[in-house]
Amino acid sequence: MFDYQGKNVFVVGGTSGINLGIAKAFAKAGANVAVASRRQEKVDAAVEALREINGQGKMLGVAFDVRDLEALKTGFKQIADAYGQLDVLVSGAAGNFPATAAELSENGFKSVMDIDLLGSFQVLKQAYPLMRRPGGAIVQISAPQAYIAMPMQSHVSAAKAGVDMLTKSLALEWGIEGIRVNSIVPGPISGTEGFSRLAPSDALQQAVAQSVPLKRNGSTDDIANAVMFIASEMASYITGTVLPVDGGWSLGGASMAMSQLGKMAQQPKEN
Repeated sequence: MFDYQGKNVFVVGGTSGINLGIAKAFAKAGANVAVASRRQEKVDAAVEALREINGQGKMLGVAFDVRDLEALKTGFKQIADAYGQLDVLVSGAAGNFPATAAELSENGFKSVMDIDLLGSFQVLKQAYPLMRRPGGAIVQISAPQAYIAMPMQSHVSAAKAGVDMLTKSLALEWGIEGIRVNSIVPGPISGTEGFSRLAPSDALQQAVAQSVPLKRNGSTDDIANAVMFIASEMASYITGTVLPVDGGWSLGGASMAMSQLGKMAQQPKEN
């Protein structure tokens, strides 16, 4: 469906789950793909998987924590030395764990804010010099917590709301350079760590699926296809958009389902 032959794509957080699915989709479409995350062994495994998909492309991996500015600068220098410029950046680093606001520590709140919001800003700012030309596309991976209140997610809600406003602000500022900036908001995606944390049993995941108007949970391919579209020339007049890819979940089912999950999670455990 998409041709990214010879394009340079960097997926930050691209070693597992949704983001690895995105990296693999770009590799299948012919792109040179770089991935980054904190653990070198996960980076190495992801690069090997990408090379199995596209042996002709230049597949790279760098390890850094998005909260560590100096490490991040070093990683981006490696990307710049290898590729020269970037055509697509996918910013997908994220942190999450369920916790009620009353139980959430200040450090826990700060940790998620630093990974999701500060980390996103630092990633996009380092990518900017490599993308300053017409055609550059940045896609942030957000979350429905940005605009749907959910129990045990106050820290994520605050961080992701900031990520989406960062998307809009930079789309406004960087449009003159020809850089488009958009957010993709995944719904409940099967087989991902984030979904498993919020709905840790098959029964709960099926209950969530029934709250989706399309009556199924999504797949990593659903998100990858949306990212590849919005980063492509077919979407060349789309910027500053926050696009839910959730089967209609955000129309009402999300808040009801997550409220029910929150009640179940807070029930007293039997000894």
